[in-house]
Amino acid sequence: MKTRRTFKSFLILLVIISSGFVARTCQAQPVVGLDNWYNREINAKTGMPFHYLWTDTAFSGYSRWGKIFTSRGAKLSTLEKPDANVLSKVNIYIIVDPDTTTESKSPNYVMPEEAKIIEQWVKNGGVLALLGNDAPNCEFTHFNQLATQFGMYFNHVTLHPVTGTNFEMGASKNLPDHPLFKGVSKIYLKEISSISLKGEAKPILVENGNVLIAECKYGKGYVFAIGDPWIYNEYMDHDRLPASFDNRKAAENLTDLLLSYAKKK
Repeated sequence: MKTRRTFKSFLILLVIISSGFVARTCQAQPVVGLDNWYNREINAKTGMPFHYLWTDTAFSGYSRWGKIFTSRGAKLSTLEKPDANVLSKVNIYIIVDPDTTTESKSPNYVMPEEAKIIEQWVKNGGVLALLGNDAPNCEFTHFNQLATQFGMYFNHVTLHPVTGTNFEMGASKNLPDHPLFKGVSKIYLKEISSISLKGEAKPILVENGNVLIAECKYGKGYVFAIGDPWIYNEYMDHDRLPASFDNRKAAENLTDLLLSYAKKK
């Protein structure tokens, strides 16, 4: 009887330990939420959402970036209007190219109360990535109400204009010593806005006095910002880009950078 009780106790202990391991494993899997509220374009031909989405496998999508995240063990999510409950379920929140009135009849603007919720989420340990666009392809006024919470302001300009397939017009070569550019010698940035900084926000990439990429450690969280959608499928690999560009490697580095801060939460 004593042997049976001992064995039964051992089994119960084993179940408890296993359950705890599974729970920790599930909790350890970072969730990456991609916005589909502020960027909510509809394909006129299919009637389906597209442009900078995980599910968009065309040149306009982020399906290739999504695969990099999942290869690192992350889980992908697509987010509607953000609130405290929605954000509590993700570790990383990515907002890309909020709609203008030419892209949507009724754009969903970043409202002050939403900006405050997102700011508090970052302060508590959230990782936020803001990928804007150039003028006039991005809604700046309301988007900047969020960005300025972290000392960043997207300027209504267009830098790196590219004519046709003259890809070198969009090349950035003098890259700083930063984890984003480890093993990267040249990236492609087409038609990008600059970013003005203040407070704790710091530049990552500066060209001719213009900040193109920035970051901010805010409370327990982290914010990454660039004035371009940048690594969508069209310019991730070498379907169009010459082999000399390292956008995929930079995308992998960005993924690892965001995940590294998410793990610190």
